[in-house]
Amino acid sequence: MRSKKKEKVNLNSKKLSELIIEGMKEKKGENIMILNLTAIKNSIADFFIICSGTNENQLDAIAGAIEKKVHESIEEYPWHVEGKENKEWILLDYVNVVAHVFKKDRRSFYELEDLWGDAEITEVESESATTPKKKKIKK
Repeated sequence: MRSKKKEKVNLNSKKLSELIIEGMKEKKGENIMILNLTAIKNSIADFFIICSGTNENQLDAIAGAIEKKVHESIEEYPWHVEGKENKEWILLDYVNVVAHVFKKDRRSFYELEDLWGDAEITEVESESATTPKKKKIKK
């Protein structure tokens, strides 16, 4: 049986994940993936949300949109931010949920989806797609 505290964390993490995804979509983040880490023992977060951008300006815009969306909705700021100087991989750490905004080539180099291969991975499809908005990726 799950404790109420763990259930509350998961609900908050899911809501935060949704807000992060909205921010990513708002600035046309590409190839958005949700890595659900909740079933992995001693994982560092509940979820990783990953997307790609095409250039430094877009990465900065996506990170800004995430911060704005989350703050306006639930009055939270990231606990820690990395990568805003070099703009190749911007990390927004909200403790239970970590947003990763990559330049396309950096994303393929680091392959976070493969590093966390035990995670349940869900691809978030673009708004214009006619298929369902989310689909599970089987490994």
